Amino acid sequence: MFKALYTAATGMKAQQTNIDVTANNIANVSTMGFKRARAEFEDLLYDNVKEPGTATGANSVSPTGVQIGLGTKTAAVTKDFTQGSSKVTNGALDLEIDGAGFFPVQMANGQIGYTRDGAFKKGPDGRIEDRNGNVLQPEMTIPANASGLQITPDGKVQVIFANNFTPQNVGQIQIVNFVNPAGLKSVGGNLFVPSNSSGLPQQGTPGQNGLGQLAQGQLETSNVNIVDEMVNMITEQRAYETNSKVVQAADQMMQATNALR
Repeated sequence: MFKALYTAATGMKAQQTNIDVTANNIANVSTMGFKRARAEFEDLLYDNVKEPGTATGANSVSPTGVQIGLGTKTAAVTKDFTQGSSKVTNGALDLEIDGAGFFPVQMANGQIGYTRDGAFKKGPDGRIEDRNGNVLQPEMTIPANASGLQITPDGKVQVIFANNFTPQNVGQIQIVNFVNPAGLKSVGGNLFVPSNSSGLPQQGTPGQNGLGQLAQGQLETSNVNIVDEMVNMITEQRAYETNSKVVQAADQMMQATNALR
């Protein structure tokens, strides 16, 4: 009975983690470039009362044994990097990666972060930045007197001046991919940084070597499906309640034991 108490407690803790992950997914349903997460679980050690294959006679063995599980624990919280839907904005510096890849930006601490959120702005010095002032890498500056801006699917940044309608190149956008994007570390602000699990960043031109192409005037929305998350939340809530019922049942059984004369 005491085992049942602790086992059910691990189940309640696991479902609490599940709810926390689902809540974060729902909270970011409108966050550009957000990737939904999924909690994964594994069972704990077993109390082997009788090992499978234990001899039960001269020429016979136990076919199954007696193994009693001791609960569950969170094994991982995995990011789902499937493509989100496209949102047309017609913004000159709104960029969507159609396919694999991340935009590299330099964070305030000097480290390079990676994002799927292509909602860029022109900074006070003309450099292309994200909404938090992180500068797109490699750096490029949009002239103050430019009257138009074009970004090609392969990342060429071209400006048009009022007295010259021939586009002039001012830079080349590079995007980055990883062997295992799910191994990236989330640091907030729609940014990821590499880890030992993600592998090293592999930079290249959009549209080449398996990298996605760029789409100007569009943004990638969150890949969270609100209906799926609501269904998951209901399932997780019921699982939490069921584990709590096990705790109550174990408590009642101990009360009955204590009442024995």
